Amino acid sequence: MNDETSTWRGSGLRLAGYGHYYPRTRVEITDEGSHEGNAVDTAVIGTLDVRARHVAEEDETVPFMAVQAAGRALEHAGLDAADTDLLILSNWTDRQFVPEHGPQVAHLLGAGRALAFDVCGACTGFVHGVQTAAALLGARPGWRTAVVVSSEQFSRRVRPGSRGELVVGDAAGAAVLVKGAAGGEDGLWDSLLISDGAARETVTVLPPRGWIKSSRSLVDVAVASHADLADRVLARAGLKMADIDWVVPHPGTGVLHRAVQERLGIPGERFVTNFEERANTGSASIPIVLSEMARDGRMKPGDLLLTPTVGSGWYYGGLLFRA
Repeated sequence: MNDETSTWRGSGLRLAGYGHYYPRTRVEITDEGSHEGNAVDTAVIGTLDVRARHVAEEDETVPFMAVQAAGRALEHAGLDAADTDLLILSNWTDRQFVPEHGPQVAHLLGAGRALAFDVCGACTGFVHGVQTAAALLGARPGWRTAVVVSSEQFSRRVRPGSRGELVVGDAAGAAVLVKGAAGGEDGLWDSLLISDGAARETVTVLPPRGWIKSSRSLVDVAVASHADLADRVLARAGLKMADIDWVVPHPGTGVLHRAVQERLGIPGERFVTNFEERANTGSASIPIVLSEMARDGRMKPGDLLLTPTVGSGWYYGGLLFRA
């Protein structure tokens, strides 16, 4: 990939609609002291910044939540599911060998002719999905519409009774990527996804129980990754952080948010998460916030957005686009 220029600027690719779904059960955080903490929790989580989170019921499966979010994104874009050429589902919290979730989601959505498949990349899954969709839309002349949906049950990947249980939740978020006429300054400007296997032990989720385990170095590694991502993407676009209207990161923990803001010099009013009210929802977090911003009017045509994220692997990346 060329590190000198933005990848998609002027390509005609744009994010045309957003949707999200929260499970019915909302859990208020009222007794922080009932959950165990340790030295790693102190370094990674710090003070608890979450007031509530959502937990999926048995019928709110990964495909079910994905269909709700994707349907709302298509409706927001003014498009019909039957016109979808490509559907990409990101999920890491409830994976299975086969079949993948993507084809079922496409079927239930009414997007029967779409090519559908899953991607992972942990919490970078939405960026992974949009980058993959952009590449495929660019490579297939007849394709015009892609749905990228992220659906996670993060509550299943933490040890019950641990402090980590208080900062994660379940949800789904989706975006519709469309290809129009090339040229112009709106739409997707850049996407970048980087892997670093040397940092693979920073966050692990291993058998048999599949509970997440973070290392004490997580915040340092994540902050360095955010800084590298921002430096690369802004340099390729010829921008400075002051040129960005909204920074919409994947929410990790309150400690990480404050460290990223300080390192990159991002004013609090332009750094947008819903971590306090919804917790960490994995790869679904970024499209959910974009959906909320589009619906409440914060995201306006012409706004420039950067969406940095990190995930186990070690992966880090982000999108740069003009609304």
